[in-house]
Amino acid sequence: MLMYGMPNLEPTLPKAILLDRDGVINFDSPDYILSPEQWRAIPGSLEAIAKLTQANIPVAIVSNQSAVGRGMIDNAIFQNIHAKMLLSIEALGGQIDHVAYCIHAPDDGCTCRKPLPGMMLDSLTALNLSTEPQSVYMIGDSLRDMQAAWAANVSGILVQSGYGDAADILAKARLHDPHIQAFPDLAAAVCSILKH
Repeated sequence: MLMYGMPNLEPTLPKAILLDRDGVINFDSPDYILSPEQWRAIPGSLEAIAKLTQANIPVAIVSNQSAVGRGMIDNAIFQNIHAKMLLSIEALGGQIDHVAYCIHAPDDGCTCRKPLPGMMLDSLTALNLSTEPQSVYMIGDSLRDMQAAWAANVSGILVQSGYGDAADILAKARLHDPHIQAFPDLAAAVCSILKH
């Protein structure tokens, strides 16, 4: 039987998802991720990225990686960590459509390091979404992730899988956005976005 005049109950999906790396895709450490061996995926995160890929939602990574700028690791090791992550994502059917890393130290005076929006804006341009940032979600585990998202007019979603004080981060984020969504991890956030 055909029904007329019924509301469209299909969820409105974002046009892209921007992800922080450490604390969202992989376990973070206060001592930085300094080798491929230290890079360990958070359970469910790689599968979550694969679900976004299957739903035809582009995924980008926007991540501060100051260990390079601080001289803690060289570029070759950094690239090996990145390659391990991409191979792990691709092995489960996921795809990363754009990557923006800030390798500068905090006092370098760059415009890309979060909480500044430089990487967000670069990713929006690369994904052809610079004129509609409000249709994009940024998923991060820190206040600076959310601050960068808001500065770029992107909706922020918090996950509580990083090493920081998740309750304190959420409380501070809610001072800016009382309705900000927070989830235990990326898998839970993606399930909510995709509504299954």
